[in-house]
Amino acid sequence: MKTSFKKALIVFAGLLVLLSLAACSSGAAPAASTSAPAAPAASATEASAPTNILDKIVAGGTIKIAVPEDTPLFGSLGSSGSMEGYDIDIANMIAKDMGVKAELVPVSSQNRIPYLTSGKVDLVISSMGIKPERALVINFSNAYAPFFWAVYGPKDKQVTNVEEAKKYKVGATLGTLEEIAFSDAAGPDADIMRFDDQATTVQAFLTGQVDLIVTGNAIAAQIMKDHPEMNVESKFILQQSPCHIGVRRGDEALLNWVNAFIYFHTLNKDLNKLSLKWFGEPLPAFPNF
Repeated sequence: MKTSFKKALIVFAGLLVLLSLAACSSGAAPAASTSAPAAPAASATEASAPTNILDKIVAGGTIKIAVPEDTPLFGSLGSSGSMEGYDIDIANMIAKDMGVKAELVPVSSQNRIPYLTSGKVDLVISSMGIKPERALVINFSNAYAPFFWAVYGPKDKQVTNVEEAKKYKVGATLGTLEEIAFSDAAGPDADIMRFDDQATTVQAFLTGQVDLIVTGNAIAAQIMKDHPEMNVESKFILQQSPCHIGVRRGDEALLNWVNAFIYFHTLNKDLNKLSLKWFGEPLPAFPNF
């Protein structure tokens, strides 16, 4: 009897040990979590990374600007071997005000917009006028530079409008927008001599074959610069086509900064000084849009 009780006690004790071990084993396993694991915290570098092109330019210290390479007075290679012109001055002013280095990228009229849309440059400052089809592809700043077609002649010729210009022999380049505009305004009775290219038109004016010339302000400015003895001045403007800075679509912060730059330097007469320096005429009053 004692032996049987002893055996039973041993078995019971064994069972208690087994139950205790099972309880310890089940208690060691952590309960399954029902919440998603926390995302890793952003590094300090990621948190402070620039989020728009303006901030990236300032952080990187360089702005890439497309400029003309074959447009005298706006941008071309000077006698010193470096780029010079109105647009070159504007590009360098932008970099200075932004506190970065200007990387000037020479472009032609054909590739200036593709360079901007593909990201090769940050801005286009290349004597570019607004056209509705261009505005479908890029954004434009407010006007920063004068470009217009006008009638020019010596100061001693009193001409202020088309009717007065019709009293004189007028030279124009055949098929150009300025020639068409003047012809339409003057009518068939005007004395207009039409030439095949701009160089021939200019030469006719310089040699006295014509009394007045219809041309763009950049060409007229070159005449004034090379022949001050002629006392040439603009008589009246036929049509305005001011220049605007091209900005990639979506770069709104940069566009706003560029417009602030234009506003500031217009208000402080800096752009007027540049216009007088390169074109010999004051900066016209441009409407904003």
